[in-house]
Amino acid sequence: MKFTTEQVLALAPDASSAKAGQGLANARHWVTLGSDENAVWGECQGSGSKPYQTQIDLNEVAFKCSCPSRKFPCKHGLGLLLLFANQANQFKDSTQPNWVSDWLASRSKRAEQKAERAAKQSDEIANPNAQANRIASREAKVAAGLRELELWLHDLIRNGLAVPQIQEPKFWETPSKRMIDAQAPGLARLLQIAASHSVFGAAGYERMLKQLAKIHLLIEGYKRLDLLPAETQADIRTLIGFTQNQDELLKQSGVKDKWFVMGQRVTEEDRLRVQATWLHGATTKRDALILQYAHASQVLDASWLVGSAVEVELVFFASAYPLRALVKERGAIVSDLPSFELTIAQAMEAYAAALARQPWIERFPFAVQNVIPFHRDEQWGVRDAEHHILPIAPSYNKGWELLTKSGGHPVHLFGEWDGEVLWPLNVWPSEQ
Repeated sequence: MKFTTEQVLALAPDASSAKAGQGLANARHWVTLGSDENAVWGECQGSGSKPYQTQIDLNEVAFKCSCPSRKFPCKHGLGLLLLFANQANQFKDSTQPNWVSDWLASRSKRAEQKAERAAKQSDEIANPNAQANRIASREAKVAAGLRELELWLHDLIRNGLAVPQIQEPKFWETPSKRMIDAQAPGLARLLQIAASHSVFGAAGYERMLKQLAKIHLLIEGYKRLDLLPAETQADIRTLIGFTQNQDELLKQSGVKDKWFVMGQRVTEEDRLRVQATWLHGATTKRDALILQYAHASQVLDASWLVGSAVEVELVFFASAYPLRALVKERGAIVSDLPSFELTIAQAMEAYAAALARQPWIERFPFAVQNVIPFHRDEQWGVRDAEHHILPIAPSYNKGWELLTKSGGHPVHLFGEWDGEVLWPLNVWPSEQ
């Protein structure tokens, strides 16, 4: 796998780590340097008498360093990978030292133990009667909670959206807490999204009303759940807060393809960091979303290199328009470039078709060709040769960087579309 500077810097936890890593991407800082098909390693001379031992697992792009830094990857790991990406000829030692081979062996052992635990759990047969009672109890709680929420929505619409109380946090806290008690956490989250729009007054009421309409549609769908297709039932239950058994999903046959890593975004949600990695199949032309959750002290998966391609078998969660997926089997990382075939108009048509199947989609992958970033009246956007425009999210703070990368010329762009604005995640030169 040939790494690029951009791919390595995208792994940096912050700007200061990226800058420090670039400063260490020079052979003069390293006492030893080595590599083979599985790993890259080196000893970096720091302020102490003993150099820091830094190592990288190339199979899943994992880092380890003996330095005391709590950042992951640390500046030494970034510097080592940057040096390997740009000066691979400096890595002359091909025999792994013990501290590298022991680490790789321990990673392999942990992976085997994890697989064994998962297999053991899947073999354990739960008490069918107890399980049926738990399911029935939750279904009853959810149904009662949704009846209360439906009444609350009717009162809200009857009183009007302009009442002052609608912008107060307590107004939304009561129904949100009730949904948690009713074991419907997904609906609590949707209510919180609606509340976030309400603070913008009249400007946010339209988006709030759309969100409330989706909640109402969800309630109506749950009331008629048995009459709906199995895939739509799965969507409704997932949005309410029921989980799909991942162990059972992984037993199913997956979709094998060479998947391009199109973009990645980390957001905060309920005191969790959520990493969304978007993939696009070279042969199947399907999009896939890999989600990972981590608390503040936990490390997110750094093995998905944006701009690379990976041979992977994915299993998709049940849905009328499947996007979220799990990795069943993962192969090697390869260097390749995705193809961009859709104009803005065609991407919008694909989005409309997806909504017709799954009307609650919150973010949709947009890969559009030959668009030019522009800035007008304090608003960023992209346009194409057909004069179609996609507005960029007002909170997106890399507009000037996006314009610089394009040089004012057409580029291929990938981002997330929420129905109103785009959040750019990656760009490629259009001549490629």
